[in-house]
Amino acid sequence: MDIKVLNQILEIAFAKRVSDVHFEVGSPPFFRAHGQLLRSKLASLTPADTGFIAATIMKNNKRDLPADFTEFDASYSLANSGRFRVSIFKQRGNIGIVMRVIPPEIGSFQELKLPAVLAEIVKAPNGLILVTGPTGNGKSTTLASMINYINDKYAYNIITIEDPIEFLFTSIKSCIIQREVGIDTADFGSALKASLRMDPDVIMVGELRDLETIDACVKAAETGHLVFSTLHTQNAASTINRIIGHFPPDSQEIVRQRLADILVATISLRLVEGKTGENLIPVVEVMRTTTTIQACIRDGNLDEIEGHMEKGAAQYQMQSMDQHLIQLCNKGLISMKEAKRVSTSMDLERKLTFT
Repeated sequence: MDIKVLNQILEIAFAKRVSDVHFEVGSPPFFRAHGQLLRSKLASLTPADTGFIAATIMKNNKRDLPADFTEFDASYSLANSGRFRVSIFKQRGNIGIVMRVIPPEIGSFQELKLPAVLAEIVKAPNGLILVTGPTGNGKSTTLASMINYINDKYAYNIITIEDPIEFLFTSIKSCIIQREVGIDTADFGSALKASLRMDPDVIMVGELRDLETIDACVKAAETGHLVFSTLHTQNAASTINRIIGHFPPDSQEIVRQRLADILVATISLRLVEGKTGENLIPVVEVMRTTTTIQACIRDGNLDEIEGHMEKGAAQYQMQSMDQHLIQLCNKGLISMKEAKRVSTSMDLERKLTFT
Protein backbone atom coordinates (compact mmCIF):
# COMPACT_ATOMS: atom_id res chain seq x y z
CA MET A 1 0.00 0.00 0.00
CA ASP A 2 1.21 3.50 -0.86
CA ILE A 3 -0.39 6.94 -1.09
CA LYS A 4 -1.12 6.57 -4.82
CA VAL A 5 -3.01 3.28 -4.34
CA LEU A 6 -4.92 4.62 -1.30
CA ASN A 7 -6.06 7.73 -3.14
CA GLN A 8 -7.05 5.67 -6.19
CA ILE A 9 -9.27 3.48 -3.99
CA LEU A 10 -10.87 6.58 -2.45
CA GLU A 11 -11.35 8.22 -5.87
CA ILE A 12 -13.17 5.05 -6.99
CA ALA A 13 -15.42 5.42 -3.94
CA PHE A 14 -16.38 8.93 -5.06
CA ALA A 15 -16.83 7.91 -8.70
CA LYS A 16 -19.05 4.94 -7.79
CA ARG A 17 -21.02 6.99 -5.22
CA VAL A 18 -20.45 4.52 -2.39
CA SER A 19 -21.18 5.61 1.17
CA ASP A 20 -18.32 3.88 3.05
CA VAL A 21 -14.95 2.22 2.49
CA HIS A 22 -13.72 -0.48 4.92
CA PHE A 23 -10.06 -1.43 5.44
CA GLU A 24 -9.42 -4.46 7.66
CA VAL A 25 -6.46 -6.81 7.98
CA GLY A 26 -6.92 -10.14 6.21
CA SER A 27 -9.59 -8.87 3.79
CA PRO A 28 -9.58 -6.72 0.67
CA PRO A 29 -11.18 -3.25 0.89
CA PHE A 30 -14.98 -3.35 1.10
CA PHE A 31 -17.36 -0.73 -0.34
CA ARG A 32 -20.88 -0.02 0.86
CA ALA A 33 -23.18 0.91 -2.03
CA HIS A 34 -26.99 1.32 -1.82
CA GLY A 35 -26.85 -0.13 1.68
CA GLN A 36 -25.05 -3.31 0.59
CA LEU A 37 -21.45 -4.19 1.57
CA LEU A 38 -19.45 -5.25 -1.50
CA ARG A 39 -16.11 -7.07 -1.42
CA SER A 40 -13.56 -5.63 -3.85
CA LYS A 41 -11.24 -7.71 -6.03
CA LEU A 42 -8.15 -6.04 -4.59
CA ALA A 43 -5.51 -7.89 -2.57
CA SER A 44 -6.09 -8.65 1.11
CA LEU A 45 -4.69 -6.02 3.46
CA THR A 46 -1.77 -6.62 5.81
CA PRO A 47 -1.13 -4.98 9.21
CA ALA A 48 1.45 -2.78 7.44
CA ASP A 49 -1.24 -1.66 4.96
CA THR A 50 -3.77 -0.55 7.55
CA GLY A 51 -0.98 0.99 9.66
CA PHE A 52 0.09 3.03 6.64
CA ILE A 53 -3.48 4.16 5.96
CA ALA A 54 -3.96 5.25 9.57
CA ALA A 55 -0.63 7.12 9.61
CA THR A 56 -1.48 8.86 6.33
CA ILE A 57 -4.84 9.99 7.67
CA MET A 58 -3.27 11.36 10.84
CA LYS A 59 -0.56 13.16 8.86
CA ASN A 60 -3.35 14.73 6.78
CA ASN A 61 -4.75 16.04 10.08
CA LYS A 62 -1.29 17.20 11.26
CA ARG A 63 -1.62 14.88 14.24
CA ASP A 64 -0.05 11.68 15.56
CA LEU A 65 -2.06 8.59 16.37
CA PRO A 66 -1.76 8.00 20.15
CA ALA A 67 0.27 4.89 20.91
CA ASP A 68 -2.34 3.59 23.35
CA PHE A 69 -5.42 4.38 21.24
CA THR A 70 -8.35 1.96 20.92
CA GLU A 71 -10.56 4.09 18.66
CA PHE A 72 -10.07 7.50 17.10
CA ASP A 73 -12.12 9.82 14.86
CA ALA A 74 -10.54 11.99 12.16
CA SER A 75 -11.13 13.32 8.65
CA TYR A 76 -9.31 12.94 5.35
CA SER A 77 -9.24 15.11 2.23
CA LEU A 78 -8.23 14.34 -1.34
CA ALA A 79 -6.62 16.96 -3.55
CA ASN A 80 -9.82 17.24 -5.62
CA SER A 81 -11.78 18.31 -2.50
CA GLY A 82 -13.15 14.84 -1.79
CA ARG A 83 -13.61 14.42 1.97
CA PHE A 84 -14.11 11.49 4.34
CA ARG A 85 -15.09 11.07 7.97
CA VAL A 86 -12.77 8.43 9.37
CA SER A 87 -13.07 5.97 12.24
CA ILE A 88 -9.75 4.32 13.15
CA PHE A 89 -9.96 1.44 15.62
CA LYS A 90 -8.25 -1.64 16.97
CA GLN A 91 -9.61 -5.10 16.23
CA ARG A 92 -7.84 -8.33 17.22
CA GLY A 93 -4.72 -6.27 17.89
CA ASN A 94 -4.63 -4.77 14.38
CA ILE A 95 -5.70 -1.39 13.06
CA GLY A 96 -8.94 -1.13 11.11
CA ILE A 97 -10.39 1.89 9.30
CA VAL A 98 -13.85 2.81 8.08
CA MET A 99 -14.11 5.93 5.90
CA ARG A 100 -17.48 7.60 5.33
CA VAL A 101 -17.75 9.51 2.04
CA ILE A 102 -18.78 13.13 2.52
CA PRO A 103 -20.48 14.48 -0.64
CA PRO A 104 -18.56 17.44 -2.14
CA GLU A 105 -21.72 19.54 -2.39
CA ILE A 106 -24.33 20.12 0.31
CA GLY A 107 -27.69 19.14 -1.15
CA SER A 108 -30.85 21.20 -0.83
CA PHE A 109 -33.93 19.83 0.93
CA GLN A 110 -35.46 19.06 -2.46
CA GLU A 111 -32.34 17.33 -3.79
CA LEU A 112 -32.10 15.18 -0.66
CA LYS A 113 -35.85 14.39 -0.79
CA LEU A 114 -36.40 15.92 2.63
CA PRO A 115 -39.73 17.45 3.73
CA ALA A 116 -40.18 21.10 2.72
CA VAL A 117 -41.29 21.91 6.30
CA LEU A 118 -37.60 21.91 7.33
CA ALA A 119 -37.39 25.37 5.77
CA GLU A 120 -40.05 26.51 8.27
CA ILE A 121 -38.45 24.75 11.22
CA VAL A 122 -35.07 26.47 10.78
CA LYS A 123 -36.79 29.88 10.94
CA ALA A 124 -37.19 29.46 14.71
CA PRO A 125 -35.50 32.42 16.47
CA ASN A 126 -34.16 30.20 19.26
CA GLY A 127 -34.52 26.75 20.80
CA LEU A 128 -33.24 23.23 20.19
CA ILE A 129 -33.60 21.29 16.91
CA LEU A 130 -32.50 17.64 16.90
CA VAL A 131 -31.79 15.35 13.95
CA THR A 132 -31.85 11.69 14.95
CA GLY A 133 -31.50 8.19 13.56
CA PRO A 134 -29.12 5.22 13.40
CA THR A 135 -25.55 5.61 12.15
CA GLY A 136 -25.32 6.00 8.38
CA ASN A 137 -28.89 7.13 7.81
CA GLY A 138 -28.30 10.75 6.80
CA LYS A 139 -28.19 12.75 10.05
CA SER A 140 -25.03 14.70 9.17
CA THR A 141 -26.19 15.35 5.60
CA THR A 142 -29.58 16.61 6.80
CA LEU A 143 -28.00 18.79 9.46
CA ALA A 144 -25.58 20.27 6.89
CA SER A 145 -28.49 21.01 4.54
CA MET A 146 -30.34 22.85 7.31
CA ILE A 147 -27.28 24.92 8.26
CA ASN A 148 -26.60 25.73 4.61
CA TYR A 149 -30.22 26.85 4.12
CA ILE A 150 -29.78 29.33 7.00
CA ASN A 151 -26.41 30.38 5.55
CA ASP A 152 -28.07 31.12 2.21
CA LYS A 153 -31.06 33.01 3.60
CA TYR A 154 -30.03 34.83 6.78
CA ALA A 155 -27.20 37.05 8.05
CA TYR A 156 -26.33 35.06 11.19
CA ASN A 157 -23.18 34.17 13.05
CA ILE A 158 -23.10 30.35 12.92
CA ILE A 159 -20.66 28.33 15.02
CA THR A 160 -20.22 24.60 14.41
CA ILE A 161 -18.48 22.24 16.84
CA GLU A 162 -17.69 18.81 15.38
CA ASP A 163 -15.55 15.72 15.95
CA PRO A 164 -14.35 15.68 13.21
CA ILE A 165 -15.50 18.46 10.86
CA GLU A 166 -17.45 16.83 8.02
CA PHE A 167 -18.99 19.23 5.52
CA LEU A 168 -17.02 22.40 4.81
CA PHE A 169 -19.22 25.49 4.64
CA THR A 170 -18.52 28.67 2.69
CA SER A 171 -19.97 31.81 4.27
CA ILE A 172 -22.72 33.22 2.04
CA LYS A 173 -25.05 35.57 3.93
CA SER A 174 -24.01 34.17 7.30
CA CYS A 175 -20.58 34.14 8.92
CA ILE A 176 -19.65 30.51 9.66
CA ILE A 177 -16.99 29.47 12.19
CA GLN A 178 -16.12 25.73 12.19
CA ARG A 179 -14.25 24.26 15.16
CA GLU A 180 -12.93 20.69 15.41
CA VAL A 181 -12.60 18.89 18.73
CA GLY A 182 -9.00 17.86 19.34
CA ILE A 183 -7.59 20.46 16.94
CA ASP A 184 -9.36 23.76 17.59
CA THR A 185 -10.79 22.95 21.02
CA ALA A 186 -10.26 20.38 23.77
CA ASP A 187 -13.81 19.03 23.95
CA PHE A 188 -17.47 19.81 23.22
CA GLY A 189 -18.09 21.28 26.68
CA SER A 190 -15.22 23.77 26.46
CA ALA A 191 -16.17 24.76 22.92
CA LEU A 192 -19.81 25.33 23.88
CA LYS A 193 -18.85 27.57 26.78
CA ALA A 194 -16.50 29.52 24.54
CA SER A 195 -19.10 29.79 21.76
CA LEU A 196 -21.40 31.81 24.00
CA ARG A 197 -18.70 34.52 24.11
CA MET A 198 -18.40 34.56 20.30
CA ASP A 199 -21.62 36.45 19.51
CA PRO A 200 -23.49 33.39 18.13
CA ASP A 201 -26.94 33.32 16.57
CA VAL A 202 -26.81 29.62 15.68
CA ILE A 203 -24.73 26.86 17.31
CA MET A 204 -24.40 23.44 15.72
CA VAL A 205 -22.99 20.60 17.85
CA GLY A 206 -22.10 17.45 15.93
CA GLU A 207 -23.52 15.03 18.52
CA LEU A 208 -25.01 15.05 22.02
CA ARG A 209 -22.64 12.52 23.56
CA ASP A 210 -22.76 13.19 27.30
CA LEU A 211 -24.53 15.03 30.10
CA GLU A 212 -22.18 18.02 30.01
CA THR A 213 -22.80 18.60 26.28
CA ILE A 214 -26.57 18.10 26.59
CA ASP A 215 -26.85 20.50 29.52
CA ALA A 216 -24.73 23.13 27.75
CA CYS A 217 -26.91 22.88 24.62
CA VAL A 218 -30.11 23.22 26.65
CA LYS A 219 -28.67 26.28 28.43
CA ALA A 220 -27.63 27.83 25.11
CA ALA A 221 -31.15 27.34 23.75
CA GLU A 222 -32.63 28.81 26.94
CA THR A 223 -30.50 31.93 26.59
CA GLY A 224 -31.87 32.82 23.16
CA HIS A 225 -29.74 30.87 20.69
CA LEU A 226 -30.85 28.42 18.00
CA VAL A 227 -29.04 25.13 18.66
CA PHE A 228 -28.80 22.12 16.33
CA SER A 229 -27.46 18.67 17.17
CA THR A 230 -27.87 14.93 16.55
CA LEU A 231 -28.65 11.81 18.56
CA HIS A 232 -28.58 8.09 17.77
CA THR A 233 -32.26 7.55 18.54
CA GLN A 234 -35.15 6.13 16.50
CA ASN A 235 -37.96 8.67 16.97
CA ALA A 236 -39.18 11.71 18.88
CA ALA A 237 -40.24 9.84 22.02
CA SER A 238 -36.96 7.91 22.34
CA THR A 239 -35.02 11.14 21.70
CA ILE A 240 -36.76 12.98 24.53
CA ASN A 241 -36.42 9.95 26.78
CA ARG A 242 -32.68 9.67 26.03
CA ILE A 243 -32.03 13.33 26.86
CA ILE A 244 -33.98 13.21 30.12
CA GLY A 245 -32.35 9.89 31.07
CA HIS A 246 -28.89 11.48 31.04
CA PHE A 247 -29.82 13.59 34.06
CA PRO A 248 -29.96 12.35 37.67
CA PRO A 249 -33.41 11.07 38.73
CA ASP A 250 -33.99 13.92 41.17
CA SER A 251 -33.60 16.54 38.40
CA GLN A 252 -35.52 14.82 35.59
CA GLU A 253 -38.84 16.53 36.30
CA ILE A 254 -37.34 20.00 35.93
CA VAL A 255 -35.46 18.83 32.82
CA ARG A 256 -38.80 17.84 31.26
CA GLN A 257 -40.09 21.36 31.91
CA ARG A 258 -36.95 22.91 30.41
CA LEU A 259 -37.04 20.63 27.37
CA ALA A 260 -40.72 21.32 26.74
CA ASP A 261 -39.94 25.05 26.70
CA ILE A 262 -36.99 24.98 24.28
CA LEU A 263 -37.46 21.96 21.97
CA VAL A 264 -38.46 23.26 18.52
CA ALA A 265 -38.55 19.99 16.57
CA THR A 266 -37.08 16.54 16.13
CA ILE A 267 -36.38 15.11 12.67
CA SER A 268 -35.83 11.34 12.70
CA LEU A 269 -34.38 9.57 9.65
CA ARG A 270 -34.11 6.11 8.15
CA LEU A 271 -32.76 5.26 4.71
CA VAL A 272 -34.72 2.50 2.98
CA GLU A 273 -34.18 0.64 -0.26
CA GLY A 274 -36.21 1.91 -3.20
CA LYS A 275 -38.45 -0.51 -5.08
CA THR A 276 -35.92 -0.83 -7.93
CA GLY A 277 -33.12 -1.68 -5.51
CA GLU A 278 -30.92 0.96 -7.14
CA ASN A 279 -31.32 3.79 -4.66
CA LEU A 280 -31.93 4.66 -1.02
CA ILE A 281 -34.88 6.83 -0.01
CA PRO A 282 -35.12 8.81 3.24
CA VAL A 283 -38.08 8.09 5.50
CA VAL A 284 -38.54 11.07 7.79
CA GLU A 285 -40.48 11.54 11.00
CA VAL A 286 -41.10 15.23 11.78
CA MET A 287 -42.25 16.31 15.22
CA ARG A 288 -42.86 20.00 15.95
CA THR A 289 -43.38 21.02 19.55
CA THR A 290 -46.99 22.19 19.67
CA THR A 291 -48.67 23.12 22.96
CA THR A 292 -50.15 19.60 23.09
CA ILE A 293 -46.75 17.96 22.64
CA GLN A 294 -45.25 20.35 25.20
CA ALA A 295 -47.80 19.02 27.70
CA CYS A 296 -46.82 15.42 26.81
CA ILE A 297 -43.15 16.22 27.51
CA ARG A 298 -43.89 18.01 30.79
CA ASP A 299 -46.17 15.22 32.04
CA GLY A 300 -43.95 12.37 30.79
CA ASN A 301 -46.65 11.02 28.43
CA LEU A 302 -44.18 10.32 25.64
CA ASP A 303 -46.14 7.36 24.28
CA GLU A 304 -48.86 9.81 23.18
CA ILE A 305 -46.57 11.88 20.97
CA GLU A 306 -46.83 9.73 17.82
CA GLY A 307 -50.64 9.97 17.86
CA HIS A 308 -50.49 13.75 18.17
CA MET A 309 -48.02 13.92 15.28
CA GLU A 310 -50.39 11.94 13.06
CA LYS A 311 -53.40 14.06 14.07
CA GLY A 312 -51.45 17.28 13.48
CA ALA A 313 -50.05 16.23 10.11
CA ALA A 314 -52.13 18.62 8.01
CA GLN A 315 -52.18 21.62 10.35
CA TYR A 316 -48.57 21.56 11.54
CA GLN A 317 -46.86 19.68 8.66
CA MET A 318 -45.80 16.88 10.99
CA GLN A 319 -45.63 13.20 10.12
CA SER A 320 -44.88 9.96 11.89
CA MET A 321 -42.49 7.41 10.41
CA ASP A 322 -45.46 5.17 9.56
CA GLN A 323 -47.28 7.97 7.76
CA HIS A 324 -44.26 8.61 5.54
CA LEU A 325 -43.74 4.89 4.91
CA ILE A 326 -47.36 4.62 3.80
CA GLN A 327 -46.97 7.63 1.49
CA LEU A 328 -43.91 6.04 -0.13
CA CYS A 329 -45.75 2.71 -0.52
CA ASN A 330 -48.76 4.41 -2.11
CA LYS A 331 -46.46 6.22 -4.57
CA GLY A 332 -44.84 2.89 -5.50
CA LEU A 333 -41.40 4.09 -4.38
CA ILE A 334 -40.80 1.35 -1.79
CA SER A 335 -42.17 -2.15 -1.24
CA MET A 336 -44.49 -3.14 1.59
CA LYS A 337 -41.85 -5.62 2.72
CA GLU A 338 -39.30 -2.80 3.10
CA ALA A 339 -41.82 -0.59 4.90
CA LYS A 340 -42.62 -3.35 7.41
CA ARG A 341 -38.90 -3.95 7.97
CA VAL A 342 -38.39 -0.34 9.04
CA SER A 343 -41.64 0.32 10.90
CA THR A 344 -41.82 -0.19 14.65
CA SER A 345 -45.60 -0.58 14.39
CA MET A 346 -47.26 -4.00 14.41
CA ASP A 347 -50.23 -2.79 12.34
CA LEU A 348 -48.60 -0.88 9.47
CA GLU A 349 -50.39 -3.02 6.89
CA ARG A 350 -53.76 -2.27 8.53
CA LYS A 351 -52.96 1.45 8.50
CA LEU A 352 -52.14 1.19 4.82
CA THR A 353 -55.56 -0.25 3.97
CA PHE A 354 -57.30 2.73 5.58
CA THR A 355 -55.42 5.42 3.61
